[in-house]
Parts: sequence; structure tokens; C-alpha cells
Amino acid sequence: MFDSIASIGSVGATKVTDSVAEASSLLQPGTAPSSSATGTGQSFASMLGNMATDTINQLKTAETASIQGIRGEANTREVVDAVMSAEQSLQTAMAIRDKLVTAYLDITRMPI
Repeated sequence: MFDSIASIGSVGATKVTDSVAEASSLLQPGTAPSSSATGTGQSFASMLGNMATDTINQLKTAETASIQGIRGEANTREVVDAVMSAEQSLQTAMAIRDKLVTAYLDITRMPI
């Protein structure tokens, strides 16, 4: 089930990271986006991509744990922990998405 969602998520994550990279290049024409601002050498776009990948992996883990719980192969606590972790990751991803959309709309409303 999540394999089809993962392929959609990877397309969405690619679009988001491409849009962020384009926005960075537009803000600083002629120069590559500086990775020294993050302190770890990781760009904002790659950070968002890694977060999306981690969220998808946690959702897959929760699905696997749930199936194992239904079969009686997993402890109830393990299933609950996996599902709660996946839920928290998904809520975080949605909050970040909402903040990005709000920031984009604020920028588009600015007078030139």
C-alpha cells in the first residue's frame, strides 16, 4: 500500500526540493546556494528531502508492525510505538508543508 504512496511522495518531494532549489537560485543569481548557513554542509532542499524520506520509511515501518500485530507476530506495545511515531512524523511533515505554503503565499502577495 505504501509503495504506491512512496512513489507519489518521492515525486512530491522531488518537486518540493526542485522548487526550493529554484527559489534559492533566484534569490542569489550567479551564485550557488550556500551550504555554510546550515552549519552541516547540507542544503535546505536536501534536508527537506531527507525528512520526507524518513517520514515515508516510518510510515512503512508502522504498516509492517501493524500487519505483524494482526498476525500475532508482534507485541502490542511495539505496534503502538511504531504507529505513534509514524503519526508524529506525518503531523510534522504536514506542519512544515503548511508553513512553506504560507511563506510562499506571503511572498507572492508582496508588492514589487
